Amino acid sequence: MSALTIDHVSKSFDSVQAVNNLNLDIPEGAVFGLLGPNGAGKTTTIRMIMDIIIPDQGNIQIFGKPNSQEMRDQIGYLPEERGLYRKMKVRDILTFLAEMKGINGNESKKRIELWLERLDLQEWGDKKIEELSRGMQQKLQFIGTIIHEPRLIILDEPFTGLDPVNTDMIKDIILELNSKGTTIIFSTHLMEQVEKICKSICLINNGEAVLKGELKSIKKDFSKHAIRIAFEGKADFLDDAKLISAYDQKDSYYDVQLAEGVSTQQIIQSAVKHVQVSHFEILEPSLHDIFIETVTTSEGE
Repeated sequence: MSALTIDHVSKSFDSVQAVNNLNLDIPEGAVFGLLGPNGAGKTTTIRMIMDIIIPDQGNIQIFGKPNSQEMRDQIGYLPEERGLYRKMKVRDILTFLAEMKGINGNESKKRIELWLERLDLQEWGDKKIEELSRGMQQKLQFIGTIIHEPRLIILDEPFTGLDPVNTDMIKDIILELNSKGTTIIFSTHLMEQVEKICKSICLINNGEAVLKGELKSIKKDFSKHAIRIAFEGKADFLDDAKLISAYDQKDSYYDVQLAEGVSTQQIIQSAVKHVQVSHFEILEPSLHDIFIETVTTSEGE
């Protein structure tokens, strides 16, 4: 079953086309990255899913049913902007958010204490929101997003304000929830986190999907057919133009561009005849590089 289906959805604001004929089909249980530069249409798309903004055209389905309040109650949404009442106390705001999703009484208290302890906020439970640091507020808002145990979680820049330790903590919880069947839609500018978490992505630019699919397949398609090698001995074998089109020495290793039609197996066979190889890896492009290349190309079209 699809957790979320976006079918030919468009939205404009006056003369600005924020989202243009967008199609997405995210299967249940996926960890999906919704990516794009500032102003690409990501947040507009998320707000249409949450019915904060109404699409000009197209349809949105949640778990195979038309978008409705009943279906949106199965979603946990963490917006990029903080939406906490600064004068309320931590436990009070979580109780309020839980009650809004139908979680009351002892069950609400149990879940609140569990998550406060899990995210190292228990001693801050009776403090006002305004007394919390930026990172603490982000963790608190994350708890509010998942307190009702939603089937689908949409996270818009979830690591804002978090240090590396707390970033890893939230990342581990996201993966834990996904392992229990929760679908995750993840929007961020932190490409290294997307690579660690997401299996599939959609890159939006100027309101349109310019790249989407499984991350593994996308990386393969963008591969530059290159290797990294470290060795002891002379580098003369790298001058064989039949095997190698270019190479670049970086400290103790070489980045090598293979000639057209040459396999990595041919390179390693040639290398071991001439040098003692200590390191060999096939280079794949980073998601950051793919992001930049795709956005730059789409801007030029």
